[in-house]
Amino acid sequence: MNAHLYLRASTKDQDANRAKVALELFAVEKGLSTVGVYAENISGTKLNRPELLSLLDTAESGDVLLVESVDRLSRLSQTDWDTLKATIKAKGLRLVVADLPTSHMLVEAKGITGQIMDVINNMLIDLMATMARLDQEKRVERIKQGLENKRAANPEWKPTGKGRNAAKWAEVQALMRKHPTMSADQIAKLADCGVATVYRIKRETEVA
Repeated sequence: MNAHLYLRASTKDQDANRAKVALELFAVEKGLSTVGVYAENISGTKLNRPELLSLLDTAESGDVLLVESVDRLSRLSQTDWDTLKATIKAKGLRLVVADLPTSHMLVEAKGITGQIMDVINNMLIDLMATMARLDQEKRVERIKQGLENKRAANPEWKPTGKGRNAAKWAEVQALMRKHPTMSADQIAKLADCGVATVYRIKRETEVA
């Protein structure tokens, strides 16, 4: 059975390939043949992820979509999570989560046992996806509250933010001039930066 490995980290400070070896070993133990590895540094709250979309486009019915944990696949809103689930189901893929033992049985279980495990597994994955989303919402709320507390204590306070990488900005601007029809995702890949950075540079360049 073919397996497509999906690896995601939310920032450049994290390594999306960190779990690659562990997932490859997991696939070998389960008798799966790894036919694709898709890694990207992007927020799990976004449904539009280039590598994930590429995986879903490439994978065939009966293949396994293998992830380390549910939150690596989704911190999506309920609507976007429902969309992703429907896409996975429509493609006929088996979602196997390394740290969710019930999902491992989808590799082998057949007949009534497979159907029962499928129902149980879907319920658990839905629960874990909801927990991942709530965790993300709490994290955002804590940051927001922290900023509000600092502003309340000092009305003149402003967040410092990260310093601008002049060389990276110049590289992105050069790519935008050279390839005016190229998408932000493509430019981000060529410049090895986040898509948000490309949009910010494009916005500030247009204002200037």
